[in-house]
Amino acid sequence: MNTSVKLINGDCVVEMEKMPEGSVDLTVTSPPYDNLRSYNGNNEQWNENVWKNVFNGLLRVTKDGGVVVWVVNDATVNGSETGTSFNQALYAMQVGFRLHDTMIYMKDNPPPTGGNNRYFSSFEYMFVFSKGSPKTFNPIEMPRRNKWNDKRTRRVRPVTRNGKGEFHKKEVKINTGNVKLQNVWSFIVGGGHVASDSFAHQHPAIFPEQLVRDHILSWSNEGDAVFDPFMGSGTTGKMSIQLNRKFFGVELDSDYFNIAKKRINESSAVLF
Repeated sequence: MNTSVKLINGDCVVEMEKMPEGSVDLTVTSPPYDNLRSYNGNNEQWNENVWKNVFNGLLRVTKDGGVVVWVVNDATVNGSETGTSFNQALYAMQVGFRLHDTMIYMKDNPPPTGGNNRYFSSFEYMFVFSKGSPKTFNPIEMPRRNKWNDKRTRRVRPVTRNGKGEFHKKEVKINTGNVKLQNVWSFIVGGGHVASDSFAHQHPAIFPEQLVRDHILSWSNEGDAVFDPFMGSGTTGKMSIQLNRKFFGVELDSDYFNIAKKRINESSAVLF
């Protein structure tokens, strides 16, 4: 496996300033989500000025045709969702990204949240930004729900003026190929489902490994450089290594950095 990995315990805005311009093919990340979870207190440093600087940095380090997958949700404050996710998407477009697709991460078994006067929250946004037109798209496909043989015989009635006619058999061609996935992806969440490493659950918000895997397969090729500025438990790094991509990850919190480093080391990474 010809894979290189670089992991840094630090501030992603500062570290992106050190990165070469146009050095990243794909970013798959999830920022701190307003104040929905406590990341050892580090989410207190997350504000509008910070996430704007993150987008500015991402635009500079992303290659032409590169993609940023930004998984995000909103807190509810004084009975209203903050709308921070939409503000981030609009700002990303303002600085020069395209909003290539607005995808949904649907949770098949979400915990009951949302209060007594609203429906339970069961999804998050996956904004797919691109720097120009995406240079890579490897669509994930699945079998059609009703997969028949190439040809199928059915009874049809010939059309006549009075609407009458005898039934006869006609051979009809059926499309049996696979179909491209829709942009709503569903995953089972909770302990034992999103990550195969039990110690990864020491982090409060883990990406489903399958979610990250599918985005890496969709928007990059083997040997491409994948980046995660909010590395967290290291899921993007782990899946990048397994899929033979280069990986660069930054994590501010030292405890979570050590979790990510352990997970990625166990994926046979070569650190430098």
